[in-house]
Amino acid sequence: MRALEILWAELLVDGSVYLVCALVPVFLLVRLLGKRDQRRGFVRTLTPFALHLLCTFGSWAALLAESPIQPFVRLAATIFAAITAVSLAAMALFMLLLPRVGILIPRILRDAVVGVGAVAAALVLTSRAGFDVTGLAATSAILTAVIALSLQDTLGNIVAGLALELDHSPVVGDWITVEQITGQVREIRWRHSAVETRNGETLIVPNSALVKSRVMVLGRHSKHPGLLRRWVRFNVDFRFPPSEVIAAVLKALKKGNIPCVAKEPAPDCLLMELDESYARYAVRYWLKDLVRDDPTDSAVRTRIFYGLKRGGFPLSIPAQAVFMTNETSSRKTEKLSQDLERRAAILAGLPLFADFSHAERLELAQRLHESPYGPGELLTRQGDVGHWLYIIAEGDVSVRVRCDDGQEREVGRLGAGSFFGEAALLTDVPRTATVEAVGEVACFRLSRVDFQEAIKRRPDMKEVIARIMAERQVRLFQLKEGEEGGATKRLERTKTAFLARMRRLIWPEDA
Repeated sequence: MRALEILWAELLVDGSVYLVCALVPVFLLVRLLGKRDQRRGFVRTLTPFALHLLCTFGSWAALLAESPIQPFVRLAATIFAAITAVSLAAMALFMLLLPRVGILIPRILRDAVVGVGAVAAALVLTSRAGFDVTGLAATSAILTAVIALSLQDTLGNIVAGLALELDHSPVVGDWITVEQITGQVREIRWRHSAVETRNGETLIVPNSALVKSRVMVLGRHSKHPGLLRRWVRFNVDFRFPPSEVIAAVLKALKKGNIPCVAKEPAPDCLLMELDESYARYAVRYWLKDLVRDDPTDSAVRTRIFYGLKRGGFPLSIPAQAVFMTNETSSRKTEKLSQDLERRAAILAGLPLFADFSHAERLELAQRLHESPYGPGELLTRQGDVGHWLYIIAEGDVSVRVRCDDGQEREVGRLGAGSFFGEAALLTDVPRTATVEAVGEVACFRLSRVDFQEAIKRRPDMKEVIARIMAERQVRLFQLKEGEEGGATKRLERTKTAFLARMRRLIWPEDA
């Protein structure tokens, strides 16, 4: 019983009980509010506390054994208790309290404060215990000079680390290019900085190297912070007018959102160089997520490819390429005939042209424009003026409408053998929905003039076309408003309204 009383007295004198009372709330706060690295910092704080408990029990055992080393062991326990208290106070201040009010202290400065506080506490406690620390100071000065000479590089890295933390160049989270390697700064430590590349590799860079060498910090544009401008280059046959090529590419880039590409500043396209057999162009865009550089470049190249394909601008080929195909006139005629028959067969499967004769469909087939689209590209946008009738040969498109709350929702999908856009061409109403390519889409377009001319020759189809458009309009309204049934009267009203508009626009002599 006497031994337990002595142990309890030792725990009280050395502050063990008070440290436990401080450790518990700090531990709970770190678990609830702290980040991963802060939890690791708390675990490191337990090391001096464990040494304190070990020395406390050692002091208790030495006291029971009446050993002469008991005062020294108790002093060690007190010093470790002071170090634990300084670490807990620094953690509560620098990691929990100050970040809540928006003040972030660099890690190196935190460690420096803890180190200075721990040394000061140890010197004060040693002096109060009756030990002379003046001789220790003189000896430590000589020892410091010896260490400084032998550890010049290490001390240089430490000073460089402090300089990096003070002038914020760079800071943790920045993307930098150093030694021709690009990566994100994960942490700045006393001796080195860790830079993580996009491949998951970690580059250990001495802090002195970051201070002495040129380091490019990415995404620190004064006007557009967080954005990085990227270049995507491509070559087109030089015989095509640059203004038309640039217009086709910009139109493709604006068709729907491209993930990680900023809308402002908008992408632009430039003519960079004229060579013997090609013209070199470049698209410049601003990248929002610096991690996804290559995937975003790929998405932009895909848009460029489909935009050039729709515009009829082939990518350049080497000037020395030699074509050995014997393309006779009969072969060309045969290929053209097969293509027209394929297009006519697609038209025959559409209700709009089902009653047309084969000759009429062949004539229309010659006027179709082949227009491929890539994933995410917009074919039409709700509210725009319509210039084309769209016929889907392969792939699927998503039909979306903008509701009263300003949000877009998908109301359906169209696949191969479907068509859309006829209402805007025959009645001059704006596009009623936004249509976006789900994947790769093979599409044909028929211009407003050609479509109106074809319909004008067939006045007997007024009723059929008006009913098709009315059924689509009513169905679209039901999906948008979430209604079902009870559409007979609305269908007849819509059909009558479409007929009146078609007569005024297509057959004005009947109006």
